[in-house]
Amino acid sequence: MSSTWAVAAVTAALRNLLQAQVPARDPVLSDLTVTTRTPDVARKSVSGSSLNVFLYGTAVSAAWRNQDPTSARPGEQATPPLALDLHYLVTAYGRDDADQDAVSHRVHAAAMAVLHDHPVLSPDELILGGDLADNGLAGQVERLRISPLPLSLDDLSKLWTGFATNLRVSAAYEVTVVLIDSTVPGSAALPVLARGAQDQGAQTILGAAAVLTALLPPVPQPAAVQGQVVSVTGSNLTTVDTVLRFTSLWQPVPPAVQLAPVELVPLAGPVPGQLLVTPPDRTADPKAWGTWVPGFYTAAAVTRTAGLPAMVSNAVALALAPAITLSPHAPATVSSGGTLTLTCSPRIGDGQRVSILCGNQQVRPATLTNPAPADPNYDSTPTTLTFTVPAMAAGTYPVRLRVDGVDSMPVTFAGAVPAFDPAQQVVVS
Repeated sequence: MSSTWAVAAVTAALRNLLQAQVPARDPVLSDLTVTTRTPDVARKSVSGSSLNVFLYGTAVSAAWRNQDPTSARPGEQATPPLALDLHYLVTAYGRDDADQDAVSHRVHAAAMAVLHDHPVLSPDELILGGDLADNGLAGQVERLRISPLPLSLDDLSKLWTGFATNLRVSAAYEVTVVLIDSTVPGSAALPVLARGAQDQGAQTILGAAAVLTALLPPVPQPAAVQGQVVSVTGSNLTTVDTVLRFTSLWQPVPPAVQLAPVELVPLAGPVPGQLLVTPPDRTADPKAWGTWVPGFYTAAAVTRTAGLPAMVSNAVALALAPAITLSPHAPATVSSGGTLTLTCSPRIGDGQRVSILCGNQQVRPATLTNPAPADPNYDSTPTTLTFTVPAMAAGTYPVRLRVDGVDSMPVTFAGAVPAFDPAQQVVVS
């Protein structure tokens, strides 16, 4: 396991290599000193010929960055090692600043010849003493390769300008790749003892899943009403082992009081690719009626086959309108500024946005009352609201209730043509 000492160990190994090999190659350079300082102080307190090995940059290895960790088996997770390419500048110096005998050129050539003949650092050369003893490079899976790194005159000029010293004869090298192992622990899944329930293996379901396109009320109106048949259109629709799941988009207050999805068994429609479903009203099924609130829903077809996972279709939108009753009925008569009472079915949930439209004017309810859950008639009792009739000219006006953006239906389709329902009108005197 390579440690954070790995970079320093590579620098020390390069220094040791040059210190041992350059004088052996050229006896004139027997007094050679190899340093690892910054170029601006490389010659301080150094006499005779010298080489300076300076690490001027590091780069993350693009090839190793995307490799799977060598410590992880297929299916396991682990953090890959930090893979670094090290960039060194090797600078040659003569015996004095005048360097009349061009010794620096001999140092430079000898150093390049050594690195040319020694392109790989062996594991033995990476075993060092002192603080660098535990660098771990000798055991890494990738060998350390030394390659010339061509630099243009412009690149060299920029480097030496940054060093704030005069340019000297030098060569750049890349040492790749240094792998510093991550300390983040990996994870390995336990062996698989069974595939599927009772080791039955993977479940395969033939045939396409149901796809819904729309939920349509029985008449051309923007929302459905409880007790009315809703047509479900789509493809691959069936009534076998299938229910329609309705999920309210209402965000209750407090959030812990979440409305559970409602599932209804559909009937086959009159044409292929069509199902029929009826949200229950208060008279047909009071308990099921109480599980709904006015507002927007998503609907999806859920097919459950014994021993197989459920197949769920895409979801489509459905608006469920509140149904209201005014008191007194047909039509209610009240003076401008008077109070009118109405009931709403299904019950309004806590936190839903509620307003009343009287004619073309919108008002807030004065009171909104739901029965207590302990009430013996809770399952069949709607929400009761009162509101103050706004100032308006005498006449007959339709009344609508808006809950979470969905309006009640003030129209009746009993006659030859649609008409406003007298039971949902108020006469202002």
